[in-house]
Amino acid sequence: MARLIRTAARTLFSSFSSSTSPLLQSRNSITPSFLFQSSRPYSTDNKITKSPLEANILRIIDKEIDYQSEYAPPHQPETRFHSFTVEDQPGEQWMIMRGKYDDIEDIKLEVTMFDGYVTVPKLGDDATGEDVRLHISFIVDVSKGDGGENLEFLCSAWPDRLEIQKVYLLRGEKMLGRPYMGPDFRKLNRELQKRLREYLDARGVNDELSFFLHEYMLNKDRIELIQWFGKVKSFVEK
Repeated sequence: MARLIRTAARTLFSSFSSSTSPLLQSRNSITPSFLFQSSRPYSTDNKITKSPLEANILRIIDKEIDYQSEYAPPHQPETRFHSFTVEDQPGEQWMIMRGKYDDIEDIKLEVTMFDGYVTVPKLGDDATGEDVRLHISFIVDVSKGDGGENLEFLCSAWPDRLEIQKVYLLRGEKMLGRPYMGPDFRKLNRELQKRLREYLDARGVNDELSFFLHEYMLNKDRIELIQWFGKVKSFVEK
């Protein structure tokens, strides 16, 4: 299923330019120790002498880690959101959420990190310039546990709202090479669109979830960045 969401996201949002996620706003928290498990400190007492270039790289990385950690330190990822459990995928660009509905349906969300953006005019009478609105793709998989087909929704999470892009059926984990994913959601009958939104809302997939996903991915973006610095540092130190 992860392969499907990556393929679908590329198809739907190929017009987006890649971008670096904006900086997190400052948080009054301490950088958790789990961020630096792969990093080893270096010193002049190290038996392996580093070239001036390598020493320079290590110094710059240390400064970057300090800056990123002090400017907006990430916090331990959330493990729940309302009725959903959250399963982070450390080192990966996605995460999973699981829940149940009415004791007969299993709800699974597969969520990417930021995979696109659009620019919008700044609000306010005196505002000038543009703001960046980041985009997240995710799939909602609704299963009745009978071994039959699953109902799936390909969705977009914007900072303030959720949009449905496609609705389709797949048989469990068996995926065709090019499955038919139905018409564009916006081309469906308006009453059907409304009822399908209500269907997701009843299962906890709504605008509030979109806001949570953006907060979660901003934090994950910072965690992954700091861990990446630590891994590069560890490699250069060897």
